[in-house]
Parts: sequence; C-alpha cells; structure tokens
Amino acid sequence: MGRFYRGHFKSGERTYKKVIKFIPLYSIMKIKDLPDSSKPRERFLKHGPEVLSDAELFAIILRTGMVGENVIEMSNRLISKFGLVNLFDCSLKELREIKGIGQNKAMQILAITELGKRYNNSKKPVKKITCAKDVFDYFYERLKNEKQENFYVLILSTQNNIIKEELISKGVLDSAIIHPREVFKPAIKNSASKIILVHNHPSGNPNPSQEDLEITKKLIESGKLIDIKVLDHIIIGNGSWWSWLDDERV
Repeated sequence: MGRFYRGHFKSGERTYKKVIKFIPLYSIMKIKDLPDSSKPRERFLKHGPEVLSDAELFAIILRTGMVGENVIEMSNRLISKFGLVNLFDCSLKELREIKGIGQNKAMQILAITELGKRYNNSKKPVKKITCAKDVFDYFYERLKNEKQENFYVLILSTQNNIIKEELISKGVLDSAIIHPREVFKPAIKNSASKIILVHNHPSGNPNPSQEDLEITKKLIESGKLIDIKVLDHIIIGNGSWWSWLDDERV
C-alpha cells in the first residue's frame, strides 16, 4: 500500500491543500528492474530466509505476478486479504478462484502445505501402535486443518507395527459409502490380521455421532467374519481424540 502526504501550496492569494501519494518502489516496477537489495531471491541468498517478510517468502513460492501487479505486491495483497494461514488451508478449487492464482500457483501452494504436514509428521514418527494417543500423534498434523472428513484404515502387523495406511473416503462419513469390502481390502492384500479405523471431525469435537457408532459396529462384525480384528476406531478432533476402545459406554 502507498503512503499519503498532506501539504500546502500557494497560488496567487490562495492556499491549497494537496495530497500526494507515495507508492512503494516494488509496486510500480517489475521485479527484474528492482535493485538487488529489494529482490526477494537475492535477499534470501545474501541474508537467508529469516530476514524475509511473509510476503517476500510467499513471493518466492509464487515466482511471478500478473499484469499490473508484480509478485511482491500480489503476495502483500493476498496475505492482507486472506491471511497466511487461511491461504495454506484453502482447497485447490478455492485457490483457483482467487484473483492472480491460477492452477499452477494453486498447486505450488498446496505442495508446500503438504510437505509441511509430512515434515511435521516425520519429526516424531510412530512405528508401533500401543494406545489411542499413538494413533492421534500419527494422524493429527495432517488432519487438524482438514475441512472434510477423511476416513483411513491403519493396517497393522501381529506386533502392532504399522504396515501402511489407506484413505478409504473423503467427505461426509456415511455407512452407505463406507463399505466393508473397501475397508478390509487393503488389509487382505497385505495379509494383515489387525486394523484401526481413523477419521477426523472438522468441527474439532471428536465425540462420535450415531452414524460413527453404527459404522464401527458394522465393521467390527464384518471383520470377525474374515478373521481381521478391528482394534479401535479413533476420531481426531482439535487437539483431542475419541477412542471406541476407551469409551466405557460402547
């Protein structure tokens, strides 16, 4: 944004007020025409990422601006309007609808977001499941900002080591969508005898709905028929979780 300067000037016998707008250098020039001391990439290389503003770091991710708006100005506009956190929480469709962000820029932003989630998840890797908290720790970073329900199956070995995970559905959890065949298919393929059901509540409240309870009961019974044990169903909330196994009511 530009800054305004208010001053006076005389013409003959009259005095007039005049408002002059000072526009930042970066907003009226292309990035390539700026001095090196004002270019995000050059500042990054010389001083490191710590000295760059949010807008400058974001500009490095976006790389290019649009007609009439260079990438630093675009970054400032987007961060001022939406907030940095909200931008990285947007879906591909939501990002593409923002002026100046097409498909390529949207994918760049989401790729950075996903890498951040995977990095945070890998800092405290969970290899073996011993309790509900282990499951929560394993999934929380990737699910905490999800706006839709994600239903996963965690496939375990006989020693409760994680073999793999499988995303079964994304969207509203519905017993008509969560079919036992799809849930147990990856376990059968990996010759596993144990699974844990996991999904998130975007509301942040991990307490189960009646639908959640019915789906769990249905899958536990289905597992018994093919000798695959459903150890637990964990619902991820905002900093907390619910466990079928730990809930004395079920």
